[in-house]
Amino acid sequence: MASPDAIAHLLRRATFGPTAEEVEAAVRAGFESTLDRLLAQPGTDAGATATPAPQLGPDPYSALAKGAGREQRQQANRQRTEQVQQVQRWWLDRMVAADHQLTEKLTFFWHGHWATSVQKVKSAQLMLGQLDTLRRYGRGEFAPLVAAMVRDPAMILWLDGEKNTRKAPNENLARELMELFTLGIGHYTEDDVKAGAKALTGWTVSRESGTARFEPKRHDAGPKTILGRTDTFDADAYARLLAGQPRAAEFVAGRLWSRFAGSAPASGGGMPTDVSAMLRAMFTDAAFAQTRGQLVKQPVEWAVGAMRQLHIRPSTLSEQQRKQLQSGLSGMDQVPLRPPSVGGWPAGAAWLTTSSLQARMRLAGMFAGAAGPVAVQRLGAAPESGRLDALARLLVVDAWTDRTRAALTPLAADPVRLVAAALVSPEYTVS
Repeated sequence: MASPDAIAHLLRRATFGPTAEEVEAAVRAGFESTLDRLLAQPGTDAGATATPAPQLGPDPYSALAKGAGREQRQQANRQRTEQVQQVQRWWLDRMVAADHQLTEKLTFFWHGHWATSVQKVKSAQLMLGQLDTLRRYGRGEFAPLVAAMVRDPAMILWLDGEKNTRKAPNENLARELMELFTLGIGHYTEDDVKAGAKALTGWTVSRESGTARFEPKRHDAGPKTILGRTDTFDADAYARLLAGQPRAAEFVAGRLWSRFAGSAPASGGGMPTDVSAMLRAMFTDAAFAQTRGQLVKQPVEWAVGAMRQLHIRPSTLSEQQRKQLQSGLSGMDQVPLRPPSVGGWPAGAAWLTTSSLQARMRLAGMFAGAAGPVAVQRLGAAPESGRLDALARLLVVDAWTDRTRAALTPLAADPVRLVAAALVSPEYTVS
């Protein structure tokens, strides 16, 4: 029988941050039942349903008349920025509110894997559509996800797919598709990249409708040899070929292990091609239990987990607090919809810089002051002598080290300062 600590470890990794109540319920249910529930095909998500996506309307630039002046273009840019902020705030709110936490955390994982930035795409509508695609396909077989992403409008714009024609193939999407998304470096050749680019020709994006469309006249319909196979590959056939490679399953499993378990390598060959099956194999692997205390939380994961545990909803924060949240994530170098490159965000100790710690401390202070009544009452009801133990339960920390306990003990009389300090402790920052 799995210990309560093992169940808490599972929930810390499979969700953005479990609440004390969720851990208590999971311990009663047991490890196997909890894992089954996490991996079950999601039905209605009451939390997500109560957090509907914003109705953005059309791209502001699509309404501009030909020859629009500088002031009109500036106004359209401001409206685009406002729409992006709407989506960012909505998604953070959904991350906190979603009942199907693994689905939402997987969506964020895929957002970093198929890293696409709104700074180049310049469309909140297209980024919102990409998130829907990642959420819809991100738990099942890998092949449908790859097929959906090679025709995703935001991805096409991000990697110059609209410039890819039979007369002038652009290799950006084909290269990153193999190197960063499906196979990894060393598992394809330059000839494969060139042929893959030809398979992807013909796709363009309509910003007015927010859709990708195929234009046969722009497509190279001739035979192509990719990874040793010759055929008249189009985008779908190319996606199936890549996703069907044994290396693709190994590559994705390794990326999942890195994000959900830590730096230790995943198992070798024979991996399933279904993402949920990969996760089940990972969470039940004996090595997974040994990764406790080894995974540095990404800033978004840290912030969302803290808000969940302190019963804070981003949508109920004041305007000033929402700006603090945005600037805090920016100060820690991780803002949703804005990965720094096609390679996604860094991992591990890269998040533990002096500047990011300062931003984390400021945000921790805001979270501690905004904590919901339930969290405040749970902590305040404990006597000062037992307040650190109550704090560990609230934040789902297995135990404080002697060094951290010594640092926190003088703050026990002030719950707000105590919570703020605990949120930047090693035991909370590294799960």
